[in-house]
Amino acid sequence: MAAAGLGALVAAGPAHAQQTVNVGIGTQDTTTNTVTTGVVIRELKLLEKYLPKDGKYANITFKLDWQNFTSGPPVTNGMMADKLQFGGMGDFPLVVNGYTFQSNPDSKSQLIAVAAYNIYGSGNGVVVHKDSPYFQLSDLKGKVLSVPFGSAAHGMVLKAMQDNKWSDDYFRLVSQSPEVGATNLQEKKIDAHADFVPFAELLPFRGFARKIFDGVETSAPTWHGVVVRTDFASKYPEVVVAYIKAIVEADAWVRKDPKSAAEQIAKWTGIDKEVVYIFLGPGGIMTMDPTIKPQLVEDAAQDAGVLQKLGRMKEFDVKAWVNDSYVRKAYGELGLDYDKQLASLANYEVTGEDGFCKVAITEPRKAGEIWVEGEGIKAFSSPLCTLGALAQMKTQGKKVAVTYLFDTPRGIKLFASEAFYAAVPKDGKTQILPFLLKKDAEAEAAKSGGTVMSFDDALKSVAAGRG
Repeated sequence: MAAAGLGALVAAGPAHAQQTVNVGIGTQDTTTNTVTTGVVIRELKLLEKYLPKDGKYANITFKLDWQNFTSGPPVTNGMMADKLQFGGMGDFPLVVNGYTFQSNPDSKSQLIAVAAYNIYGSGNGVVVHKDSPYFQLSDLKGKVLSVPFGSAAHGMVLKAMQDNKWSDDYFRLVSQSPEVGATNLQEKKIDAHADFVPFAELLPFRGFARKIFDGVETSAPTWHGVVVRTDFASKYPEVVVAYIKAIVEADAWVRKDPKSAAEQIAKWTGIDKEVVYIFLGPGGIMTMDPTIKPQLVEDAAQDAGVLQKLGRMKEFDVKAWVNDSYVRKAYGELGLDYDKQLASLANYEVTGEDGFCKVAITEPRKAGEIWVEGEGIKAFSSPLCTLGALAQMKTQGKKVAVTYLFDTPRGIKLFASEAFYAAVPKDGKTQILPFLLKKDAEAEAAKSGGTVMSFDDALKSVAAGRG
């Protein structure tokens, strides 16, 4: 009997066979404000670091399947097909993702974390060729405007049209991916291209485009986040928490050494390091923060309203779609205060001593930075000091990669070469103020009795003042 019993046990095999679970993660590597939910985690193997390995997971091996896309809608398609369990995308595609899953009998999707945001809406934008005669969005009436359909930038365009009460045929809208739209704009095959992070900054930086509309003009935040299939999350909740812990560490990795991080992300994604830095460096356009802020939930509801007015969506309960339990648990297990972070809109900021004007930097959003090849990134206390230092560097023959300033009214980080300037008198001196929007510079000059200047003229003015 004993022998028979032993034989039966042997025949039955191991009591707990090893199981392999595939985890599909849809990312957008070239969409810079999603990198800390995608490419950084993938390349640094941060998810592997936090995946559960004991208890019910002792006999489970997770096989990570990272899939890269250029926009959000294909990620939703992959999630609906159950080839992807997680997906990262912008605000409009996220809302469409949640709405689309309402018709899925096997699973819903839930928003579990934010990647990064700009509370004012900067990040999305519309660009034209640098030689274009168009300078504002209304100039494009009847013109060919390409945009990745279903993207956050598409949502920005639709909201701008509703805000201005323009008809559906105001533009000749065509759907083009970022890569196709950029090529067609460079070759002057289209009149304008609307896109999400980082393309409204990337294309001007590469020298052939000029921004004529910024997402701030819609007065709505722009942000990216992460969604998960609920069938996967309910079965493996610890994996969802692990993913969010990886996001937290990825954010910290960027902040610890933003210059090196920008250089590394550039190698992984092909997006220029200077462009990565303008989004994710200190005081960057995007604030990296996984917490699901009420302002962003409200924005998602407004996105749904825009799509409902267009007949592209029926009722969708945004608040029911949001699930902050996983990000709260991740914060708790990491010893972090979720509610404190939830209430904060603070970013990490430019700090240090201004070596040109010999003062400490006390107002980070009035500061500036110059990326000097071979010397690193140097910080300055004001636009005037930054431009003065830049003029001096040019006379010294130093190679400057890029100069950064901040928009005067909103504190949004700018490429100095793409900004508009108002030179205004103050206390017997001329103050140089940078602006994201030309109309803001014109309003400031008119109010203060100043003049509007281009970057080159502002730099010449500062250099002449030093002479």
